[in-house]
Amino acid sequence: MKKKNGKSWLSLVIFSITGQVAWVVENMYFNVFIYRMFNASASDISLMVSASAVAAALTTLFMGALSDKVGKRKVFMTLGYIIWGITIFAFSFIRVDVISRFFPVGAALSIGVTLVIVMDCVMTFFGSTANDAAYNAWVTDLTDDTNRGKAEGINSMMPLIAILVVFGGFMGFDLTLESSWISIFRIIGTAVILIGVLGLFIVEDPKLETDENQNYFRNLFYGFTLKVVKENPYLYLSFIAYAVFGISIQIFMPYLILYYNVSLGLDNYVIIMAPAIILAAVFTFFYGRVYDRKKFEKSINLPLILLSAGYLVLFFFTNTVLVFVGSLLMMMGYLSGMSIFGAVIRDYTPENKAGTFQGLRIFSQVLIPGVIGPAIGAAILKNAEMIVNDDGTSSFIPNSWIFLSAMVVILVLLAYLNMFMFRKKK
Repeated sequence: MKKKNGKSWLSLVIFSITGQVAWVVENMYFNVFIYRMFNASASDISLMVSASAVAAALTTLFMGALSDKVGKRKVFMTLGYIIWGITIFAFSFIRVDVISRFFPVGAALSIGVTLVIVMDCVMTFFGSTANDAAYNAWVTDLTDDTNRGKAEGINSMMPLIAILVVFGGFMGFDLTLESSWISIFRIIGTAVILIGVLGLFIVEDPKLETDENQNYFRNLFYGFTLKVVKENPYLYLSFIAYAVFGISIQIFMPYLILYYNVSLGLDNYVIIMAPAIILAAVFTFFYGRVYDRKKFEKSINLPLILLSAGYLVLFFFTNTVLVFVGSLLMMMGYLSGMSIFGAVIRDYTPENKAGTFQGLRIFSQVLIPGVIGPAIGAAILKNAEMIVNDDGTSSFIPNSWIFLSAMVVILVLLAYLNMFMFRKKK
């Protein structure tokens, strides 16, 4: 059993919550930013999410393997967070008034959309190096099958806590104003930089066995070889299952805040969502330990049931109380499901190859869902109702069909699990 000291647990919590706060700003607020400031379409949002997913997957693949080669995680985590924060801070300068100084006013909106998408990929490179590749490999290195469910329970509740922190922290900001976005990007960017600096003093590198003669490029594609697939069949089956799960989430997630705010007219959605976020986070923290006792087959069904129930409530009802209930069920299923998939993948990951396999994990967790999910969502919203903005431009209104589509994907996942993962050979 790998026992972690207090400093290791502190590092895990601090880096996890900070990373998730940064990802919340990207995954949920960037969509609102590009929609509000540059009148982006559903296709623009889908392209941004997909491009970022590709960048995250490739970065994690290359940098994860490099961290295995070097035998160090700390340098990638800490310096990665510092530069990640700088790139987030840089978004405060992507504004119509700044762009208009160099390009015709009429082209400012389209150029703004392009700049956001390109800079999102740049930011994702550093964020994925620090968090997806180095941090996640570091967690795998410091845990084993006796405490990974606990660690994943902490990791998986962090996205909801991050949502609470971001929503609550910026509740008084008017997201239709450029000044609000300047403050958001500068506050989050500075926070990430400071955590990177703190990590220089509190993060402890695990002792890794490294072969100085190992070939980096051979190690890079290690996880893609048929021999390795045959040696680790359930690792790859888990990757596929996680990808399908992620597709379901990414059908609606890029449009979730817009759905609450624009479609339902919930100006106070932060206050409504806060209790749901807290309850879901607590549930996820404790449910992660269920995996340690019962393992994958007996712990994954409840999250999928809760997620599907949440989808149905959000699809059929717009009443504020029922939207809260649906959101709570959805988030409980989403976060607890992430913790279970994260734990089972860590359990099946070969020793001393955690960095190498982070690339494949991101393929299943980010790339495939990030490309397919938003594309499905954009297709569903292709003929969505439009509204005319005060400046004469038009914007789409997300509708509840994104939740029903997401539930259909969960039904496909359940069929897959029963066919391939719940029938292990004795």
